[in-house]
Amino acid sequence: MKISQITFTRFIAAMAIVISHFNKDLFLYKIDYISNLFLRANVGVSYFFILSGFIMIIAYHKKDKIDYLEFYKNRFARIYPLYMLGLLLYFMTRYEMFDWYKLVLYGLGIQSWIPGEAMILNFPGWSISVEFFFYLLFPFLYNYFYAKKNKMIWVFAIGLWLITQVFSNLYPVYGAYEGPHTKSHEFLYYFPFWHLNEFLIGNLAGIFFVRNYKQKNYDRQVIAVFLLILVSLMFVPLFYHNGLMALLFVPAILLISANNGRVSKFFSLKPLEYLGEISYGIYITHIPVLYLVREFLKWQECTFSIDIVFVIYIIVMLLSSAIFYQCIEKPMRNLLRRIHFSRQ
Repeated sequence: MKISQITFTRFIAAMAIVISHFNKDLFLYKIDYISNLFLRANVGVSYFFILSGFIMIIAYHKKDKIDYLEFYKNRFARIYPLYMLGLLLYFMTRYEMFDWYKLVLYGLGIQSWIPGEAMILNFPGWSISVEFFFYLLFPFLYNYFYAKKNKMIWVFAIGLWLITQVFSNLYPVYGAYEGPHTKSHEFLYYFPFWHLNEFLIGNLAGIFFVRNYKQKNYDRQVIAVFLLILVSLMFVPLFYHNGLMALLFVPAILLISANNGRVSKFFSLKPLEYLGEISYGIYITHIPVLYLVREFLKWQECTFSIDIVFVIYIIVMLLSSAIFYQCIEKPMRNLLRRIHFSRQ
């Protein structure tokens, strides 16, 4: 089951994150309330995690059992090559940050398990630790719970979501949180366990979808949920980072996936679908590409305004992400997937 229209939404989330990491002097931050969208754009990563859980079910729901090694190989092939490319590009402008310990830590994708280490190199890569955690668990969850329709996983997932929301909101209140750029901040925001609820909720949304899938024109509902998301981020000062927005992201994913109206037809246009396809490259390489653009403009002694630099950066980033997708992501994915494990 391929859901073309949902792919473009990954691009929207990725671009919100890109803008949030660019420069707070950008014109978008000078517009009241609109600025809140980008100040809270890290919620886009939560969307990725929920969507990842949803897509996993869509991709495997017809299987009786998932082969562990084949699954791990396919997921590794999907995300690791560009992740390593992001690290290599990062070192091109931050070579003084090279350290064998950090390289091993980041190479293994375990940096987010150690508060204080998650944001040192190519910091969007913190999410790789979370994704690896999800992928490690998914074959077990599928084989022993989803495939067997064990309802206990619903109780666990919802309970974990509630516990995570309580913890995320109480942790700062009772003095344990010391502010940005501290170990407590990384523990609250990037520690993989606090994001497990998002993946599991995405899994449950996927199960609900495949069991109740029915195409219909949901244009009005999609637009209404989209507006609710915007209003929530602009006006409601809550802690959204660890899964709270599942309350709106899940309905959005379900409605867009089942919709056969104009919104989905627009999202399914090939150019927009392609932007969604290259969104992982956008997300994982946008910081080193930004550093490279800044270094190039500095070398050329260009004195453009922040807004002009932003336009140049977006063009370069989109072009480079398309090149990475065509020349690295797809070929490496196809190459690695042709590797078969022999069973003695």
